[in-house]
Amino acid sequence: MPISRRALTAVAVALVLPLSACGSGGGDGGTSDASGKVEGDITFQTWNLRANFKDYFEDLIAAFEEKYPDTHVTWIDQPAEGYADKISADAGGGTLPDVVNVSPDLVAPLARAGLALDLDKAAARYRKEYLPGAWAGHQVPGTTGTYAFPWYLNTGPLFYNKALFEKAGLDPEKPPRTYDELFADALEMAEKSGGEVATLANVPTIEDFGRYGVPLMNEQGTAFTFNDPKGVELLTKYKQLYDAKALDPQALTATGESAGKKFLTGAVAMNPGSALDLGNFKKNAPGLYKNIGITDQITSTGHVNMYVMGLMVNSRTRHTPAAVAFAHFVTDARNQMAFAKRVAIFPSTAGSLDDPYFTKEDGTDETRVRVAAAKSLKNAVNYTPVLFSEQMKTALRNEVAKALQGKKSPKEALDNAVTAADRLLRQG
Repeated sequence: MPISRRALTAVAVALVLPLSACGSGGGDGGTSDASGKVEGDITFQTWNLRANFKDYFEDLIAAFEEKYPDTHVTWIDQPAEGYADKISADAGGGTLPDVVNVSPDLVAPLARAGLALDLDKAAARYRKEYLPGAWAGHQVPGTTGTYAFPWYLNTGPLFYNKALFEKAGLDPEKPPRTYDELFADALEMAEKSGGEVATLANVPTIEDFGRYGVPLMNEQGTAFTFNDPKGVELLTKYKQLYDAKALDPQALTATGESAGKKFLTGAVAMNPGSALDLGNFKKNAPGLYKNIGITDQITSTGHVNMYVMGLMVNSRTRHTPAAVAFAHFVTDARNQMAFAKRVAIFPSTAGSLDDPYFTKEDGTDETRVRVAAAKSLKNAVNYTPVLFSEQMKTALRNEVAKALQGKKSPKEALDNAVTAADRLLRQG
């Protein structure tokens, strides 16, 4: 589940120290050879999943142990609060579990310290089973491997108000799909409404720069690059929207909740969301619900943004074949599909999104959103650099605000944001 990225700057220092073997086995360290017999006791750590999915995981572990009778899996579930701190402490103390639930930003310092098994070497035969964008989700700039099995994915469609589009003389059945189309439609809507209706209520984030086609980081993973001419171009266009009131004036301080309220009241024409939002519209804004449109995220690259969760194998486990086999078992197509039917996530396995569950609507709001999101995920990528921290996000947001207010030029603002992000990167 999405958790704040904290405590990772301390990890890099702790991890470069010589560590005793991690995982359940202890001893002198593990091996990257996953081709041996699947046997031994391994530990499996999840991220705040026991409360809602206890039966699912207990059945999953039982099925694995039945398939491999010489194994035993001990399941550990850590609470959401302090999860990054826990991984940091375990990594530094040599007690990291054999299989660990991670997000890309959590796996990055572990991979750089040599504690995450390189699956491109140890489990390359499984790569074709996963969506290419999902498999790449746990690759780390400056390294050459893949450091976690992709597990579940998530993304969100974009909602838009058809009535507002029609009132502005725009085709309600043809919402913008690229940033150029978005900017053109937004300026027209602001002009036609006399500045009363904005199209957007959020400032650009790092994902927007990625979807616009801006190179975000160099290949070595040593510096950020979103202040290049294309990045400046994007921020300049957002400045034009802001000046024309096509971007809501309160966007500089908007939260997801406040932007949602703007959309609910008809002050904003487009907003990202989920199936839960549709239920809210139906109850609290029936007029909006009647005119709601669902489309893909705006992108000029042909690929929407996705969020990916993974299962990392501890490189120092004493039971590499068992740990790799279990991580693959949890993330294979059958088990991912079963999990997706219990919670609003999407499988990362190739072909799974073609299942009728993700392609056929049944008239319910939940299905409408699920089908729309699943369609876009097939070629989605994780635009957020795995090394881009919450502090870096804050620095970018602050500089974007200054550019929109005219306190700095877009070029100066992005130069400052990159300088701040690079400084934080070096500190990490």
